[in-house]
Parts: sequence; structure tokens; C-alpha cells
Amino acid sequence: MIRVTTEKSVTTIVLDRGEKRNAMLPEMLTTFESAVRGVGDDTRSIAVLGDGKVFCAGFDLKACAADESGETMRALLTGLSKCVVAMREAAVPIVMGVHGCAIAGGCAMLGGADVVVADEGALLGYPVVKIGVSPAVSAAFLMSSIPAGPARALMLDPGLIDAQRAFEIGLVHEVVADANGVRERTMELARSLAAKPGAGVRETKRLVNLITRGTSDLGGDGLQASLSRVGSDEERRMLGALWGSKE
Repeated sequence: MIRVTTEKSVTTIVLDRGEKRNAMLPEMLTTFESAVRGVGDDTRSIAVLGDGKVFCAGFDLKACAADESGETMRALLTGLSKCVVAMREAAVPIVMGVHGCAIAGGCAMLGGADVVVADEGALLGYPVVKIGVSPAVSAAFLMSSIPAGPARALMLDPGLIDAQRAFEIGLVHEVVADANGVRERTMELARSLAAKPGAGVRETKRLVNLITRGTSDLGGDGLQASLSRVGSDEERRMLGALWGSKE
């Protein structure tokens, strides 16, 4: 479900569950975190892509709805937080390519990237409040990436924004025509970053991490806020209604 390759100093990590719109499972996030933290000294940049028709549609809600204990949702929220922290702490730059959509947990992943490329038809956002799930787990990372006003709107509004609006607020850094363009531009940028003097890039990212650490450290508070809602009557009712409507 996660595919990892390294070529010419670029490690490419692909969400490889395209038949399920790359909906996240706990084991996917565990593998993703390990892949980011496990890159070798020969890696000078990381490219993150999604297989199939979309980048990532968020958590696997069918799995969450089926687990009445709430452990699947807890594992997903915790794993998501760890993945974003791993990307933030990575010594090398990370370029993320978004095609089709990056929704809920998929959108939260953008908070760990240094550069985000999206296609002009992509939709992004955190529509999880309508199913009783708190997106607070993403708050610290989002608010250290884009202005507070748009960040608040994204987390509280269950709607989605298009790639152009995401570009305007800084959530996306480049917009290209289509999915093929996303993959091509993501790899082009990753190769360009990998070609730069490694020590200089690593030191620059270390300093950027140091500057933003104060906000990112709040990630733990955000995770706890989201975890506090897991298993609530509202969440169980809304998850059941949502999944039941798709059977």
C-alpha cells in the first residue's frame, strides 16, 4: 500500500491503494512514516505521490465505521500526526504532488511538505466536522503553513476548495494542468532540489524547522483534541449514517 523507490538521490514514496482512492489505513501510515524516517544518506530529496485517480481521499471510513471500539480511528489520527511530524523533521526537502483530490487526512499530509504541486481540477479540504471528527490534529501544521484566517475556515467549513484557491492562500505552491503534469513537475522539482549542494539544503531545512518548531510542537495538543472526540455518540452516529448511505 506504500511503494518506495530511490533513484539518482530522489526517494519517491507513493500511496499505492489507488483502487480505494488511497484511503488511509493504520498500516499505511506506519509504513509511510518509516519510509520518511528511513531514507539513506544517498537521498537528497523526497517526492510524495498518489497512485490511481486521486492523491488521497482521507481515512478509510468503512474501516472506521466497522470498528465500534474506535481503535482504528485512534490509530489513524495518531499515525497521521506522526507522518506529518516525520516529514517536518526530515533533513531533506519534500515535494508532494496532488492530483484529483486531497481530502481530510489527505489534505493534512500537505502540512508536512516543503513544496506542493496540484492539478487545476484538484479539490482540497477538511470536511470531517460533518461526521463528528475533529480536524484539530492538523491545526498546528496547517497554521504554520498558511495564514490563520484561511486555516480556520478550512478546518471549520465542511466544504472543499479548488486548487486555485489553495494556491492563493499558500496551501499549494504550483498549479499545473492535469494529473500527468503533477507527476512530471513533482519529480522535476525533486530532482532539481536533489541536485543542489546537499549540506546547504539540509542546513536550510534545519533552520526552517527550528523557526517553525514552536508552532509544530502544538501538534501533540491537536492530536489529543482529535482523539478526545473518537467514539463519541455524534461520531458513531454520523459515521454509521455516512457509510450506510453508500452501501
